[in-house]
Amino acid sequence: MSSTSAAQKFDPARAHEYQTQSRIALAGYDACHELSACMLSAALGSDDGAEILVVGAGGGAQEVVAASRLSPSWRFTAVDPSRPMLDIAIAEVTRAGLARRTDFHLGYVEDLPPDRLFSAATLIGVLHHQPGDDAKRRLLSSIAGRLRPGAPLILAGNRYAYASQPLLLAAWGERWRMQGATPEEVRAKLGKILEGADPPASEEAVAELLSAAGFEPPTWFFSSLFWGACLARRK
Repeated sequence: MSSTSAAQKFDPARAHEYQTQSRIALAGYDACHELSACMLSAALGSDDGAEILVVGAGGGAQEVVAASRLSPSWRFTAVDPSRPMLDIAIAEVTRAGLARRTDFHLGYVEDLPPDRLFSAATLIGVLHHQPGDDAKRRLLSSIAGRLRPGAPLILAGNRYAYASQPLLLAAWGERWRMQGATPEEVRAKLGKILEGADPPASEEAVAELLSAAGFEPPTWFFSSLFWGACLARRK
């Protein structure tokens, strides 16, 4: 599956259900975004003029909404290759009164000017949709190439091969059942999570991908079943 195919997964129907579905699929969805913003703020310190690159911002643009609460002067560049997902992000950012602080770009990190360097970046819920390690390294390398030395990256997503963690997979199904899904719906959702997703095999594999792309070893700060979030600095 190419990166283009990954973007096409988020058609209008899936885009509009994303915010509701993601909060069920990821227990602690809002907490992850809030802690990500706190980690960015702690890492950036007094950098009031920070420019944040938000990769895969489509959907609710929670990276922008959460981080904006900690600094009134941060600016954001939000990138997403899915038009339906980006449209929802634009609507949410506008509703939050943050449109003047946010630039939107339909496309990929590689499309941004190569000489523009950012203070920090986020990549939340994206890496496990990239097929194979080469695609993952290319994405991380493209982000590293647009960060200042020492700049922090927040990376969050699924970080275990699903088949390697049957208990976590079963608990994920129970999470849906807790929210009212029928056994048939749970089976359908379990099938959907395996469709077109290729998570790194472990936290060690994530660290290796980051290192190969030009980042320091990560600091992990959030976990929820398959999901994990970490901060790594550009070398």
